[in-house]
Amino acid sequence: MERSAYLALRQSYMPAAIRLLVIAESPPESGLYFYEPSGRPSEPLFAAMMKQLGLQAANKQEGLKAFRDLGLVLVDATYTPVNGPGGRNRNAVILADYPYLVEDLRGLGAADGLPIVLIKKNICELLDRRLTADGFNVLNRGRIIPFPSTGQQVKFHRQFREVVPLLP
Repeated sequence: MERSAYLALRQSYMPAAIRLLVIAESPPESGLYFYEPSGRPSEPLFAAMMKQLGLQAANKQEGLKAFRDLGLVLVDATYTPVNGPGGRNRNAVILADYPYLVEDLRGLGAADGLPIVLIKKNICELLDRRLTADGFNVLNRGRIIPFPSTGQQVKFHRQFREVVPLLP
């Protein structure tokens, strides 16, 4: 899938007023994209966000609408899946696409102080200082929020709550 197709899916669930931007790594190679409404609510990032927000969704579309209604938007640092066999170069791909990320964030109003939270260790390490230096309001301030899978779910929830305490 191309970047424009991912952005079109995200646009379908764009809130009227954005309260928080969540930046993750990239859509997975598996096709289990966060904004794909036909996906399963049990997908790791989606399920973790629903739990973090205290939401129970019968299906993914219902959960995406609730996510939208809370004013939340998930943005990927790159729209090139980097978790496959070429994943060794994931950080290089993310840094190469940084100008697109900045353009996307500015288009969403993030240059006006909109809060941003970063998810996944490499995203936190690569982008926290860069985005802050470019004038964005990154809430992490050096705190790593791991991706919510492979045993990191509890740590994800604890760290997310500490970085973003005001969400339901």
